[in-house]
Amino acid sequence: MGPFQSLVLLSFLSTAAASEEWCYASQLCHNPGCRDPRNWFVVNKECGGKTQSPINIVTNKVETDWNLTPFKFENYQNVQENKWILKNTGHSVQVDLDESAKISSGGLETTYRAVQFHFHWGSNHSHETAPGSEHTIDGERYAMELHIVHIKDQHKDIGEALSNNGVAVLGFFIQTGDENKDYNNLISKFQDVPYHGNKTEMASLPLSSFIPKEEDLSEYYRYNGSLTTPGCSEGVIWTLFKEPIILSSTQVQEFWMKLYFNKDLPMEDNFRPVQSLGARTVYKSDSNALLPRAKTLLLLPVASYLLLSFTQ
Repeated sequence: MGPFQSLVLLSFLSTAAASEEWCYASQLCHNPGCRDPRNWFVVNKECGGKTQSPINIVTNKVETDWNLTPFKFENYQNVQENKWILKNTGHSVQVDLDESAKISSGGLETTYRAVQFHFHWGSNHSHETAPGSEHTIDGERYAMELHIVHIKDQHKDIGEALSNNGVAVLGFFIQTGDENKDYNNLISKFQDVPYHGNKTEMASLPLSSFIPKEEDLSEYYRYNGSLTTPGCSEGVIWTLFKEPIILSSTQVQEFWMKLYFNKDLPMEDNFRPVQSLGARTVYKSDSNALLPRAKTLLLLPVASYLLLSFTQ
């Protein structure tokens, strides 16, 4: 084999290897051989499944589920004993947790513990901010989205949980507004993890400081979906809260200004487009109901008696 043929073969093999990498559409200009969201099923066939995430939630088509009670948050208010591990995964910025924070109720059959959280965001083009949440509400996209990933308490790790439909994700929309000082310590550490593979330690903070107040978290949407990155494992229980997190526009900009896919490409638009809902149903909790259904049924005889009294 001559030098030219060897060069052609090497080029072909390199392109073939790159084609098996998954990426976001914003990375194609720097890595045209990678597989963008339209082709993630090539990287992992489950990405072409029928219960994929994220989705667009059409609010006038959701159904109320009376079993979707408020969540119980355990150790969300506490500072964890171990330091947090902050890392650039090459697709997002992620914080690994010590798994002491837990959730229960909220329509869940058991207790789940928090293993990590990460973000998805948009970009800045022509001096205009493009939103980057993964889920949308009636076709509208928020500035960002926070995902707190939980696994069933009985499973030893995320791998085992994914194999047994044991993952629940709490999703929080982020919109721009006033500065959120609770996020400043986290954002200030982005300078230590600009590139893929970078990681650092930081003092742990109460998870509750990153999300809305617990009393504002009784209204939410629920559906069955998947991870939003390859391998797109299905069987994930999704909860999306109506009450958004507020960050300033400056704080939002820090995500794409300080973090990079690689040394030449800012990390922008790291969200998967919405997937088909298919035959699934999206449910909602109903915190506006004055009385739970059971209590309402108990009051029916009283109401009947009062109605009879008025008619006599």
